[in-house]
Amino acid sequence: MASVVFYFQVHQPFRLRRYTIFDSDTNYFDDRENERICRKVASKCYLPANQVFKELIDRHEGRFRISYSLTGTIIEQFQRWAPEAMQSFLDLARTGCVEFIAETYHHSLAFLYNRNEFIEQTKLHCRYMQELFASNRASSETPS
Repeated sequence: MASVVFYFQVHQPFRLRRYTIFDSDTNYFDDRENERICRKVASKCYLPANQVFKELIDRHEGRFRISYSLTGTIIEQFQRWAPEAMQSFLDLARTGCVEFIAETYHHSLAFLYNRNEFIEQTKLHCRYMQELFASNRASSETPS
């Protein structure tokens, strides 16, 4: 039987706020809008989708597998504004049927401009993903 691997890219950029030369605040990001969008996509997309995927993994006794690429920016936003969404990814990691793929931390196009910057951003993302998900893998997936 042929295998199909589902791969999902999960990313939300930090949106910039309106900023003028008269502003003394050094926060360039629109946290209110970032929070609103993060909560919206978590409730309308990630939480329902992850629930369905968890049910499919359970129903097919681990033969249903998924790959995700979560950018560092979406993880930061989930941790800050939608921890239940982050928890849903951690719960999926515990099944042993989900692979988390490395990329650049900020989902950048650094490779177009500077190879070393691309490598550093990818290493940063790898370390971050390892910290988050290594301890959440299924015990059957843990190396002996």
